[in-house]
Amino acid sequence: MKTPWWFLHKTPLAFLLLPFSFVYYIASKIVYMWRSLFAYKSKRRVICFGGILAGGVGKTPIVRSIAKMFDSPVVMRGYKKSAKTSNVGDEAMMLANDGIAVHVGDRKSNIMLLDKQSDTVPIIMDDGMQNPTIKKDISIFVFDQGLGFGNGFILPAGPLREPRNAVRRADAIIVFKSNKPKKNFNLPSSVPVFFAENTAVSPYKSGARIAAFAGIGYPKKFFNSLSGVVATRAFPDHYQYTDQDIQDLFNWAEKKDALLVTTEKDWVRLPKNVQKKIKFAELKTKIDDSFLVWLKERLNANN
Repeated sequence: MKTPWWFLHKTPLAFLLLPFSFVYYIASKIVYMWRSLFAYKSKRRVICFGGILAGGVGKTPIVRSIAKMFDSPVVMRGYKKSAKTSNVGDEAMMLANDGIAVHVGDRKSNIMLLDKQSDTVPIIMDDGMQNPTIKKDISIFVFDQGLGFGNGFILPAGPLREPRNAVRRADAIIVFKSNKPKKNFNLPSSVPVFFAENTAVSPYKSGARIAAFAGIGYPKKFFNSLSGVVATRAFPDHYQYTDQDIQDLFNWAEKKDALLVTTEKDWVRLPKNVQKKIKFAELKTKIDDSFLVWLKERLNANN
């Protein structure tokens, strides 16, 4: 679905939905406590990257960087599996295209299978902070400075999966920098905070007219990262493009006299024959060196 417009602002509708947020929170706590009774402890170290906001804040590029650094396998749910993404999901396909071993499906089952291997490199968990069935050795929350905590409300009144003070249980926090930081985005001083930057690299030369489209949690982040954009079109997160959608996009770009550009996450959901005609903007991720030093020290301490 598309990210609800009220998630980033305290609108009257958001306040009207607060009673439902209370019900959601109570129900999720009961489920969390019940599932935690069956928590599994891996013999390998588990590093979990997650967040408390529904929708994408940039975890996957971080996961990709860390998994490649340690040559680690990644376990993930594989959201929105489809034949176009080999039934593993767009994010999983992105990682697999980079040569990373990705295990999609029930995280607990996959970690139990990985424990049967003789390998000792850490396992990376993409998302799962709200999943208590796996004990994490290192938990890292990821935020976008431009989104912050959204409007500060819990689902469905806002984007939060749990209250803001949940970040206190993190071992560290990574924040993607933004030119327009969200106001009142304050993080606890008791948790180390590191920064990262994403840079979208256009596949076309400077000056090219671009028609950008994306089906991600917060598409404006992508649109604002590109230059030469003359038109944009947003789709729901993890959207599965139909043949008619694709034809409409080509017609739309032709009318705008522009070249189609999308995200890598959207690109892997396109049919193979269409991938040859539409290019994606490569995302370059730079994480503070201090975080990598901290992570290595933390892993060594857990040996």
